[in-house]
Amino acid sequence: MRFVLDASVAAAWVFADEDHPVAAAALTLIRNDEGCVPSLWWFEIRNVLIVNERRGRLREADTALFLRTLARLPIVVDRAPEEMAVLTLARRHGLTVYDASYLELAERHAAPLATLDVTLAQAARRENISLVGHEPA
Repeated sequence: MRFVLDASVAAAWVFADEDHPVAAAALTLIRNDEGCVPSLWWFEIRNVLIVNERRGRLREADTALFLRTLARLPIVVDRAPEEMAVLTLARRHGLTVYDASYLELAERHAAPLATLDVTLAQAARRENISLVGHEPA
């Protein structure tokens, strides 16, 4: 079964000190299932990596290795969000359009969402979208 993978979860995979049960559950899930992401995910992941290079948490070689690892995972980029649905969700839940794009994708595919973002997780619960690594509400 497909699930929606938020950048916060994938970013946690690169840092040994950011072990989180949701990130671990998503990593286990992606070994057998397909992750689905909005197109902005590509930029979000790379921004996290470059910012952490600047902070000295990662080296350029770490970034390259992590990107090669991600490329081998079954992650599908969805490039066709339903614009009005994204805007409606952003307004309804006080989300950024970026976060609402993950919620819209999960809703459109009737797929669980893997996120570490508390506000996004709360919005998902209100929309009856299941969350990877969370107990059912």
